[in-house]
Amino acid sequence: MSNIKVLVVDDSVLFREALARELRKDPYIVVVGTAADPFDARDKIIALKPDVMTLDVEMPKMNGIDFLRRLLPQYPLPVIVSSSLADAVFDAMDAGAVDFVAKPAAGPGAMEAYAADMIAKVKIAVDVDVASRFGPAARARPAARPKPAAGGALLRVAQPADRDRLLAIGASTGGTEAIFNVLTKLPASIPGTVMVQHMPGGFTKLYAERLNKACAFEVREAVDNDAVRPGLALLAPGGEYQMKLIKGPNGYSVRLIDTEKVSGHKPSVDYLFDSVAEAAGSKAIGVILTGMGADGAKGLLKMRGKGAYTIGQDRESCVVYGMPMVAYNSGAVAKQLPLDRIAQEICGRLSLRTN
Repeated sequence: MSNIKVLVVDDSVLFREALARELRKDPYIVVVGTAADPFDARDKIIALKPDVMTLDVEMPKMNGIDFLRRLLPQYPLPVIVSSSLADAVFDAMDAGAVDFVAKPAAGPGAMEAYAADMIAKVKIAVDVDVASRFGPAARARPAARPKPAAGGALLRVAQPADRDRLLAIGASTGGTEAIFNVLTKLPASIPGTVMVQHMPGGFTKLYAERLNKACAFEVREAVDNDAVRPGLALLAPGGEYQMKLIKGPNGYSVRLIDTEKVSGHKPSVDYLFDSVAEAAGSKAIGVILTGMGADGAKGLLKMRGKGAYTIGQDRESCVVYGMPMVAYNSGAVAKQLPLDRIAQEICGRLSLRTN
């Protein structure tokens, strides 16, 4: 691996120097500079030409989100944002950030753990082709078109032909935008849906709420023993539990289980997909989206072996072609598609119209 030039941007001198010090401990990272605000950062990007930038969201003069929206169309470099505010993080991802790391709480070892996470994500981000995300059609989000019911509420009525059908989705780096792209194109009549997006605890609830506002069906963070039903998508909570699909006499439900990491993650896509293979078999559709590593590949292969239809995101549309690549190379993917065609493929298999 070649050395990675990193620019650290944070308005707190103590925090940015602490992060720079931790990053310098990695033999493959060279911290070429630090900046206190977006105006300082802009000048240093031009002068120092970093490969990756770490960016605080809450800053004086201009917040990190507005900075990203102005910067990236002109200087499309990979950016990892840092914040304790989940809404701000998702706005930054929407503005073009590659990934995020939650700001550390006070306590022994917190900064070291935060820096280790940042180092891992810097090494992923350096290979992301950010320039391709800012072409004429790049980052075009579909307009969600939920139908208003009486009184202005959203109509969330689902009447699929087969209540045993099940949709399972897994993603990691770049997945917040990828999942948004897929779900907002799906109609209210989707089958019960279960999802894992690698994300720290405390962020999944707000991410599910953002999806819920944009989709034609209900989306929320799962709780233990939640029923899985048509017109509902459940997102596994981040950081604490594995999510397992169960089939009982009254249909599907999920269990949240406090157990070890699987494939390096908790929640794990492999853990969820493995349970989907057992509970839903050929009634399931499995989708693996952008992400680093191999989580989900083994579970998706098991799903396909049980007769499920499986879809993988293609290299060109992935932020990181890791999880989908491993799944595809292992034979787990029945059909590989660009991101903007995955919802159409799901609807075609279910004889539904896209939203």
